[in-house]
Amino acid sequence: MTISLLIAGGGTGGHLYPGIAVARELLRRMPDAKVTFVGTAAGIESRVIPREGFTLDTIRSAGLKGKSLASLARGVALLPSSALDAWRVISRRRPSIVIGVGGYSSGPVVLLAAMRGIPTLLMEQNAMPGATNRLLGRFVKAAAVTYEDSSRFFAGRAFVAGNPVRPEFLGGRHDEHGSARDSGERATRVLVFGGSQGAHAINMAMVEAAPRLATAGTGLALTHQTGERDLEMVRDGYTRAGLEARVEPFLYAMDREMKDADLVVCRAGATTLAELAASGRPSILIPLPTATDDHQRKNADALVTHGAARMIDQRTLTGELLASEILALAQKDGERAAMSAAARRMARPDAARVIVDRVIELAR
Repeated sequence: MTISLLIAGGGTGGHLYPGIAVARELLRRMPDAKVTFVGTAAGIESRVIPREGFTLDTIRSAGLKGKSLASLARGVALLPSSALDAWRVISRRRPSIVIGVGGYSSGPVVLLAAMRGIPTLLMEQNAMPGATNRLLGRFVKAAAVTYEDSSRFFAGRAFVAGNPVRPEFLGGRHDEHGSARDSGERATRVLVFGGSQGAHAINMAMVEAAPRLATAGTGLALTHQTGERDLEMVRDGYTRAGLEARVEPFLYAMDREMKDADLVVCRAGATTLAELAASGRPSILIPLPTATDDHQRKNADALVTHGAARMIDQRTLTGELLASEILALAQKDGERAAMSAAARRMARPDAARVIVDRVIELAR
């Protein structure tokens, strides 16, 4: 049997990369399988999917929730076009199963596939499922969730699989303190990032924190991904404070950067947290307060509850507070080791395999 898999959705790397991990696992086990992605021409998928070596079919689609009136009107106006495009893609590709990975472009594809009797599966990475997946939950055959609490949204169709991550994040060099430091190196490696575009609030807080970090007397080796917009502002802020740091607009080898860090300061997107768990990194999480349904806070709560992370509410975020948290953990190897161990216990390195098992079962 040759499986034809259609993976629909995108909009963020957090939606896309788990889908890519599942696609790779399916092709590893069934090299003759056919995999196609469906998304929008404007989404991140238009850049990522071709680079990963997969085919991308595009549909016209736009989000409906959390938008301005003008954007909402545009999204509603596009619904007929979205349905028509999705119907054509399904008719052309004739998939044996369709996976929705989240994001508004997955909605019409998964719904129409279900209506046509094609097996469908959702992947939900967040503790609070997104609006599209909540709406689709009653129509699909199965839903792969990361957190047990998410199961209640899928009417008995959910199974806990974890969030698939790229294999580069699994394993790696670690010492007894959950660190990747070379023997004799005393500086604590701190990695700061806010997603591929950076996070302005985190960037500003780090600049405010820089004078205290520079004079604390604790050795820090700081790497900061800022995004393009704040690059020079952050570099100048660190220079004025006398804080040595490697500041880049984008870090391409995030798996290596994360595994080499002793402490990570970042947002709380679902894929980022899965990568932290897979690489066993202790973290200070600053959830994006405008995330839909406050799902980043709920994601972060899961790590904090298990002792794998600390969390700072962006509404109370200051440079002084962030510096205090960084320095407190930099000086406590034992606490970082405990956080690292807790993060690893939350990892699901078999997530892609578990999901592909269900994919094959449904396709047959």
